[in-house]
Amino acid sequence: MNLAQDLLQQDEWRVIDQSVGGIHLNALHSFGMDDTLCASVGTGTAPATARTWVHHNTIVLGIQDTRLPYLEEGLDFLKNQGYEVIVRNSGGLAVVLDEGVLNISLIFPENEKGIDINRGYDAMWMLIKEMFSEFDKKIEAREIVGSYCPGSYDLSIGGQKFAGISQRRLRNGVAVQIYLCVNGSGSERADLIGKFYSLSRKGEQTKFQYPEIQPEVMASLSELFNADLTVQDVMLRFLKALNKKAGRLYAGQLTIEEASLFEAYFHRVTERNEKVLGR
Repeated sequence: MNLAQDLLQQDEWRVIDQSVGGIHLNALHSFGMDDTLCASVGTGTAPATARTWVHHNTIVLGIQDTRLPYLEEGLDFLKNQGYEVIVRNSGGLAVVLDEGVLNISLIFPENEKGIDINRGYDAMWMLIKEMFSEFDKKIEAREIVGSYCPGSYDLSIGGQKFAGISQRRLRNGVAVQIYLCVNGSGSERADLIGKFYSLSRKGEQTKFQYPEIQPEVMASLSELFNADLTVQDVMLRFLKALNKKAGRLYAGQLTIEEASLFEAYFHRVTERNEKVLGR
C-alpha cells in the first residue's frame, strides 16, 4: 500500500472545486475537463490536480449500455423520471449522478515507470478511508454483485456499496475518478437503474452480461454511518485528507492554455456522445 501512498504525496496539489458551480452544467463538461487535465498534467505543464464535481439528475451510461436491444425505451423512461442521459468515454456501466453524489477526480502525471492500474485505485481507496476514519467502520474494496456498474474496486461497508472507481488514461495523464453517494437513498438510485435495464433488455439474451440489480446492496454514506452528511461536509474531509499528502495544496482554475484545450476536448466528447446516442 506504500506505493499508493506515494502517489497521493505530491509536491503540489491544485484543487478545482466544481461541487457547487458545476451543478447545472451538462455532465459532458466534466468528462471534457478530466481529458483536458489528463493532457496538461500528463505533459507536465500543470501540477497534479484534484477536481470535485456534482451534477443535477444525470444518468451516465457506459459504451456497453448503448448496445442494449431496447435502449430507446430505457432512455425514454429515464427522461420521464427527469434525468439527462450521457455516455462517458471511460469504462464501466450506468451510474446515477444527482445533488447527493460527490465526484472526485485525481489527475496524476505518469512518470517513466508508469502507474500500475491497481495503484491508482488503491490511492483513491486510501484517501476515502482517511476521510472517514473517525467512523470506525471497515471500508472494503471488492465487487458488490447486484450493484450498478459493478467492479473489483467497488467501495462498501458491510456489503453495501456507496462508491465506484474508474480510470481514464490519456497523454501520460491518469485520471482516477470516484462517485461517492453522500446522502439520499442508495437503493432508490439502484432501483432506477434496475428499471432502466429491465426496459432496455426485456429479458433478451445479450452477448454482454448486464448486472441484475439488487437495490438493497447499495446505500449512501449518510445511511451507512447513520449521520446527516452533506456534500460540503465531505468536501471538507476530502481537502483535509489531501492536505496531509501535499507539499502545497491550493485552489486553482484552468490556465489559459488549458481553457483552449478544453474547448477541443469538450467538442470531442459532445460530438461522440451525439453519435453514440443518435439523439
